[in-house]
Amino acid sequence: MFTILRLGHLLSTNPFEMPKCLSCNESFKGRIDKKYCSAHCRTTWHNIQHADRNNMIRNINNILRRNRRILNHLLQQGSSNLPPEVLNECGFNFNYFTYQTTLTNGLINTYCYDLGYHQMPNGHLEIVKRKNYLPSR
Repeated sequence: MFTILRLGHLLSTNPFEMPKCLSCNESFKGRIDKKYCSAHCRTTWHNIQHADRNNMIRNINNILRRNRRILNHLLQQGSSNLPPEVLNECGFNFNYFTYQTTLTNGLINTYCYDLGYHQMPNGHLEIVKRKNYLPSR
């Protein structure tokens, strides 16, 4: 029932057998191995298949951006050494950060992009800004 073309594509020899779109389930003309009737349906199907993963990434990025905004706001106000409760009250989520570095004195800097913090011996957090966040080209 199938004819193999030189390019390796399959075409149905049955004129009544048409492929159905995976997105809208409409029949359409074209190669038998074609999956979608249009670019719109291809995009729609892909977005539906990956919606959970995209939502998770978007939610994490929103938390990271909020954490950075809080650090930036406090740093601009001149509050660079404060108790962790202040960040909690602002909505800071300590479970989300982009990376950590260990300083020579043993302190661990925890960063949200270019802004971060480390815990001082008195329990307060000191907000720091990393210079050269992105490598120079």
